[in-house]
Amino acid sequence: MKKSGWALVATLLFNTALTLLLFNYLKKDITSEKKPATPEVHFTGLKQEPTNVKPSTDYYVPQNFVETSKLVTEAVVNITVKSLNGYEPVSGGSGVIISRSGYIITNNHVVDSGGRVEVTLSNKHTYRAKVIGKDPTTDLALLKIDEKNLPTLRYADSDKVDVGQWVLAVGNPFNLTSTVTAGIVSAKGRNINILQGLYAIESFIQTDAVVNPGNSGGALVNMKGELVGINSAIMSESGGYEGYSFAIPANLVKKIIRDLKEYGEVRRAFLGIRILDVNEEIAADLELTEVAGILVRRVDDGSSAEDADLRMNDVIVAVNGHKTNTVPELQEQVARFRPGDAISVDIIRNGVTMKKQGIMLKGSSEANLHR
Repeated sequence: MKKSGWALVATLLFNTALTLLLFNYLKKDITSEKKPATPEVHFTGLKQEPTNVKPSTDYYVPQNFVETSKLVTEAVVNITVKSLNGYEPVSGGSGVIISRSGYIITNNHVVDSGGRVEVTLSNKHTYRAKVIGKDPTTDLALLKIDEKNLPTLRYADSDKVDVGQWVLAVGNPFNLTSTVTAGIVSAKGRNINILQGLYAIESFIQTDAVVNPGNSGGALVNMKGELVGINSAIMSESGGYEGYSFAIPANLVKKIIRDLKEYGEVRRAFLGIRILDVNEEIAADLELTEVAGILVRRVDDGSSAEDADLRMNDVIVAVNGHKTNTVPELQEQVARFRPGDAISVDIIRNGVTMKKQGIMLKGSSEANLHR
C-alpha cells in the first residue's frame, strides 16, 4: 500500500475514535440532564399499634384526631337526672369514667338537683348511679355505678399543658351523644366568677373547643387521650357556644375526686392569708423586677402562714416549685393538698428571694381564710 493510503487509514481511525469519544461524552451529558442521580430512599410509615388496641403500657400515642377520638369516647358517659318519681328529666350532662369498677366524674351542677341519677354508657346500657360526694367549691361530683371492666381515661399532668396545644372536648351537647370537638388551649388559670362561696376555686383551662349545654362534666383530653380537664362552663351572651369554654384542670380534679372517694367530702387545706394579684403599681412600690406573683395583704392569727413566718407585703411566686403568678394559680396549688400536708413556698421579701419549707397546712376549722 502506498504511503498516501496508510495516511488515509490512520486519518479514518483517528476520526472514528474521536467521534466515539465525543458521542460517549455527549451521551453522558444528555443522560445526566434527563435522569438525575437516584436519591436515598426511606420508608415513611410509622410503626404503631392498631387503632383499636390500648396497650397495657399506656405509652401508645395516637397520631391524629380520629385515633384519639376512638380511645376516649367509650369512657365518656351521658348523665340524666330525673325527678324523684324517676320519670321526668330535670337536668343532664356528661361524665368521665375513671375506674374500671364504675367511678365516674361529673360536675356538681349536673347532679345538684338531688333527683334520680342515671348514667348511659356509649354502648347504650343505662345504670342507676349513686352520688358518692359533691363539692360546690370546685364544681365536681363523684358517681358510682354497679359495673366492672369499664373503659377509663387516665389523668394528664395539667401543669404541663401548654397554651396553643391541641385538645379535644368529648361530651353530649343537647343530648347528642359522644360528640367530639377540637380546639387549642387558649389560656390557663382563668377566674370567671361563676362559682359561689368563700372557698370557691376557679383556675380554669380556657379552650376554643366547642362546648355547649350537655357537655358539662365531659372530658377535655390531649392528643394522647389523657384527661386534661373536666369541661364545666362557657362564656356566652346567648347561652350557647361563642368561642370560650372552660375546664377544671386534671391535677385539681384528681385531688378532689380522691377526697370524695375516701371521705365523701373534700378535705381542704389553707395557708390563712389575704391575697391580691401583683399589679404594676404594687410591683413599682415593692421594687419588683417583674409584674408577677401574689401580694400577702394580711396573715391570719394561728394560721399556717403565721407559723411559717409569712408576713404582710411578702410576694408569693411559687408553691412546691410551681410558679404562681395569679391568685387562681396559688389557690389551685394549695387546694391540691390536705390538712397536715407540708409544702414549700417561694417568696420575695424586701427584694430578696427566699424559700419557706415544711409549711404544715391546716384545715378550714383551724385557719380563717379570707380573700
